[in-house]
Amino acid sequence: MNNSIEPNPIQVKALENYLLYIKFENGEQKIFDMKENLKFNFYEKLKDKNNFKNVRISGINIEWKTGEDIAPETLYYESTPLEKFKGELKELNI
Repeated sequence: MNNSIEPNPIQVKALENYLLYIKFENGEQKIFDMKENLKFNFYEKLKDKNNFKNVRISGINIEWKTGEDIAPETLYYESTPLEKFKGELKELNI
């Protein structure tokens, strides 16, 4: 990581296949894949798609009503730019 401050997320949407669409304050749009995170107990409740779809912006993080969150630097550096994402993007509707 570099010493600059990462842009904060300003919009987040839950997508099918445990993906998140994130728009950052600098205009960048990225896709964050949550599947690896779901292997950890902390994110266990998000396997339920009804919980997963309730993602929201909270300050500089994103979070869920069930208490899980992800820091902005993780979202920014571990996401794929939208234009480079290979795969289907479909909004999660439950």
